[in-house]
Amino acid sequence: MNVLYTATAHATGDGRNGHARSEDGILDIDMRVPKEMGGAGGAANPEMLFAAGYAACFHSALKVVGRQDKLNVDGSEVIASVGIGPLDSGGFGLTVDLKVSVPSVDRPAAEKLVARAHEVCPYSNATRGNIPVTLTVV
Repeated sequence: MNVLYTATAHATGDGRNGHARSEDGILDIDMRVPKEMGGAGGAANPEMLFAAGYAACFHSALKVVGRQDKLNVDGSEVIASVGIGPLDSGGFGLTVDLKVSVPSVDRPAAEKLVARAHEVCPYSNATRGNIPVTLTVV
């Protein structure tokens, strides 16, 4: 693979209860364990960051395939929900639910676009076969 860009971030503190900062300083946030997992909450967490990144990346992939198919995807939106929980085998795992709205095309066309975007999106390619990803056209 010809790497076009590399993002680098540094985490300090106590893991999920610490601080994260990108190498360039654009991202600079406190991290806290969510209340639902017994933490204080009130700050970002890795699942939030993953959800934001996946939603943005998938939306870009949707727009790319929409342009390729000469379809108007104006007004489209992607909501990514990332869940975390214990695995039966030990440790923790993630789930992803992507809800995609493409109001400018009919449902069958939107479903095809979403399926194609799932083949193109780098996050989808990275997670495929590793964690459950649910795609829903809304």
